[in-house]
Order: sequence, then structure tokens, then C-alpha cells
Amino acid sequence: MRKIILDPYPRNKEEIFVASSLKTLNSKYKVIEFDGSDRQDFYNMHIEEVSYIIGQPKLDEELLIKAKNLKVVFNVEGNFLPNIDYQTCHRKGIKILTPSSVFALPVAELAIGMMISLARGIHTAHADFLGGNEKYGLESNTGSELISRSDIGFIGFGDLGKSINNLLRGFRPNVRVFDPWLTKSFLFREGVNPASLEEVLVRSRFIFVVAAVTEYNAGMINSEKLDLMMPNASLLILNRAAIADFSAIVSYSNLGKIKLATDVFPEEPLPKDHPIRKSNNVLLSAHRAGALSTALLDMGNYVMEDLALLDKGLPPLNCKMAETETVGLLRSNPVEKS
Repeated sequence: MRKIILDPYPRNKEEIFVASSLKTLNSKYKVIEFDGSDRQDFYNMHIEEVSYIIGQPKLDEELLIKAKNLKVVFNVEGNFLPNIDYQTCHRKGIKILTPSSVFALPVAELAIGMMISLARGIHTAHADFLGGNEKYGLESNTGSELISRSDIGFIGFGDLGKSINNLLRGFRPNVRVFDPWLTKSFLFREGVNPASLEEVLVRSRFIFVVAAVTEYNAGMINSEKLDLMMPNASLLILNRAAIADFSAIVSYSNLGKIKLATDVFPEEPLPKDHPIRKSNNVLLSAHRAGALSTALLDMGNYVMEDLALLDKGLPPLNCKMAETETVGLLRSNPVEKS
């Protein structure tokens, strides 16, 4: 019977596995659950005997050399973090997988809601009504615009970008995409127009910033880039905050140059005195876009299905694999809770 370490921090096992899946795990594998002790000592004790790990522990070269039977690490945190020696994993044939694509649709749906609210001022009109300052008819729609047939841009076009674009189709927009990791022919097949970053910024009324953070694009959305945007265009940040200069976007939204929606922040929880809390033209969400219980259970389902395939000697279908060429460039911060 193959052995598997179950250490799904920051998740707990009940969040990602239904009872029947946990029963299957315990019947098919010798499950070694992390016991809350020193994590490094725990892995030193068990790493030699396990075939699979469900978790995102620190795995350095010294520990991986001891991992004589390890085949796959299922990273259920969701980000490929720099706490694993990926080069040693690739050299030893150890796959690092993540079922993070389960979050794409939940985040995409919230992104569409944010875009509609920015376009039509739903959140601001609601606040006015609660304060007794509501306006009626045409007067209430100053600054509103249609999304249908508008120019929409994407910075990044991975799972999340593609999910948002699928939901946008009914609006029949003109979509431009900047993603240096994708080819023009791939983007054309997706039904979108390849574009430079400058083109996306200059020609879009709504811009979705959904790129993974790398050593090359951290802080990329700065004052220089914001100056390229159309007056009162909408910027929606939905992946990681580190891609933007937050002081710049707060300043530009306060000046009325852009509308801003963000689900992510440079610090989480956000300090009570952070200036974005008093900004105008903003729609804020507390990193909740993907945090649905259904998405977490899908994560567990993806793991179970791919485990079954791997046991048959087949490649995984659901989970994304860390690629040697790109994983070392990623700079995401870990999440602290589900």
C-alpha cells in the first residue's frame, strides 16, 4: 500500500475533501497526517517512505534526496511558492501539481460583477441611497457607460483570463490581450486580439489585471502605465496585488483619473488606516473572489481524480504542473487561510 502525507495547510482536510473521498484515501493509501509537531522534523521522519504529498511543505534539496519513493506533490495552497527546490524535483522526476484552476470561475464571476458595477455605478448609487443622497434618472448616470461592444483589455491570459473572457462573450466586446508567455496564434484561436501592454492600456475602457506575479512584472502597473489609460477607464485587479504600485493606483483613483476595483491588497488583512479605504472611485473586496466552499471541494475532487490516474501510470488531467521554464520566475505570496 502506497503511503501519502496529508498536510493541506492552509486548508484543512474537511474543507477540500468530502467524507467519501477521505474514506477512499484511507482505504487505498496509508495516510500519514501531519500531527501539528515541528513540520521539518515530521518530514524528515516520513519523507523516505511516501509516494505522494498533499500539501505545500518546504522541500529543499537535502530533504528531496531522502525522498526515494516520492512521485507527486499536490500543492493545495494554490500557488507555486519558492519553498520547494523545483530543479531537484524535475531532476528526480517528482511532479509538483496544483488544482488552482478551480478558482478561475468563481473569481471570473466576481470580476464580471465588479466590471458592471464600475460601468454603471451600482455600488456608488447604493451608497448614495443609504445616505439619503440618491439621484434619479439621467442625473444618476453621470459617468456611466455600456459594456456591450466596448474595448476590453487583459494583462495576463491564463485560466482566470480565459474564464473571464468566456463570461464576456454575451457583451460582444473587442478584446485585446497582453501576455508575453502566449503566442499570437494561440490568442487568435481563443478569439482575442494579441496586443502590446501599451495598446491594452491606451485602447481599453476596462482592463483586467490577471497576470501571475513574476520577478519581471512586479510593480509593473505604475504611474507611467496609468498615464496611458483613457480618462475614467476601469482597472480591475484580481490575481495578486504585487503587480501594481498601490500608492499610484490609489492616487489616480482619488484624482478621478481611473475607476478601480480590486480583490487583492499589498497587505492582508489590510491595515485600518490604509489610504485606499478613503479613496474615491474604488470598489473593494477582501480577497474573497475565489473563496467558495464549492471551489475548495472541487480542489479535493481534482486531487482524487488525478491520484487515480497516476496510480494507473497515466498523466494527471486536472492539475497544473510546475514547469521548469517558468516556475522559478513566480513571486506570489502564500495565502494564510481558505
